[in-house]
Amino acid sequence: MANPTIIVIGTGPGIGAAVARRFGQAGYDCALVARNADKLESLGRQLQEEGITTGWTPLDVTDSQALTSAVTRFAEHSGEINHLHFNPSAFTDKDALELTAGELLADVGLGVASLLTAVQAARPFLPPGARVTATGGATADKPWKRAASLGVQKAALRNLVAALDARLAEDDIRACSITVAGTVKPGTAFDPALIADAIYTASQSDSEFWESEIRFDGRS
Repeated sequence: MANPTIIVIGTGPGIGAAVARRFGQAGYDCALVARNADKLESLGRQLQEEGITTGWTPLDVTDSQALTSAVTRFAEHSGEINHLHFNPSAFTDKDALELTAGELLADVGLGVASLLTAVQAARPFLPPGARVTATGGATADKPWKRAASLGVQKAALRNLVAALDARLAEDDIRACSITVAGTVKPGTAFDPALIADAIYTASQSDSEFWESEIRFDGRS
């Protein structure tokens, strides 16, 4: 029997890498997507050295055609996608009066709309029981003055995930955002590995007890 497959969109060195590693340790094959080709290859080879079957494709997730092609290629190789995790967000160091409408839309395009692209590409390959998760943040509820667009992204992401869950639930596929209510830092209660554990645990919940948002407060 083939291993289950997870696609991690936005596989940076923090939560994205930790999620890939956690699911890989649970027996998943990992497909990684990120923009920085060198860092992505380094992570992919590290996971391979740890015994985790890993493939990767560097791309800009706002390039809808490239993202769709990558997700489709991964899915056709594995046969199906059992889990999709979405991690990207854009940090623009501007308050709400400095930020332009164009910058806001660009940030939302990266941190929200690209999830829609990924899920729509993955949908034909998501079997019943598959899961979609996304890294949320406390700025959805408490905006940060110096990064006005970040709170907009996280609030919109949570809403989109809830909308996806409502639709996908009809086919026994569930979606959940994990709201990280603190600053992500190794060696703390918000260590990426602990957050990845929470994401994995959430993904294993039965549909009967499913929630479209889980709050990680460092004690979960």
